[in-house]
Amino acid sequence: MAGRYSPIGVFDSGVGGISVLGELTRTLPREDFLYFGDNLHAPYGTKPEEEVLGYVRGVMEHLLSRDVKAVVIACNTATSVAAATLRAELALPIIGMEPALKPAAEQRKGGQILVLATPMTLRLPKFQALYQRYGEGAIPLPCPGLMELVETQAFDQARRYLQELFLAYDPARVDAIVLGCTHYVFLRPILREILPPHVLILDGNAGTARQLARVLKQRDLLSDQGGSVTLETSGDSSLILPLMESLLARA
Repeated sequence: MAGRYSPIGVFDSGVGGISVLGELTRTLPREDFLYFGDNLHAPYGTKPEEEVLGYVRGVMEHLLSRDVKAVVIACNTATSVAAATLRAELALPIIGMEPALKPAAEQRKGGQILVLATPMTLRLPKFQALYQRYGEGAIPLPCPGLMELVETQAFDQARRYLQELFLAYDPARVDAIVLGCTHYVFLRPILREILPPHVLILDGNAGTARQLARVLKQRDLLSDQGGSVTLETSGDSSLILPLMESLLARA
């Protein structure tokens, strides 16, 4: 039976959720975290919805077998596909991701907001509802293949990808970039280099960490001891775990 000293499960289709894990460990340094990257089935963002839901169920089964007290879906696509279903089926807290469109809209100065995300995240009802409420001036930009460049740490190629993506837009008229995929957070230094200083770069990681802290407090599940991180993958551990460790240090 999971209690306040049980670990918190965190998962993503690959290594992108490590950017969320970094934020979670800063916000809740006394918690134990178990991170699972489903690299065997990455990417989620270009696959059919039913297929992704099947993979998420498999990951949840694994995390529940490890007696987690809460789960953070550190992936915008998996949140859009599975969060509501999992919450209806399970009693433990399920915390998801949301593209930071609301804070971008609140800070908009009349310019454009470019929302970078996987094709599926932009297509699903969760984003569409967010877009209806806060989408004035926002331009959704599907980025197929960009997540894989982060997975393989092909940052030079990612720089070229982003430079080509932005060619159609006048940077002087852009107020904010919303990073709607947890993998893209690792591209923040590149984005900062290629965009003018006035352009805000926003992601949902801090909001997710605050929400987890709120829910744990409400349910009296906050730990006052611990602080460990365990990394796991469904892919090749010898290749992926060192990558996860280096990205966690970067995060």
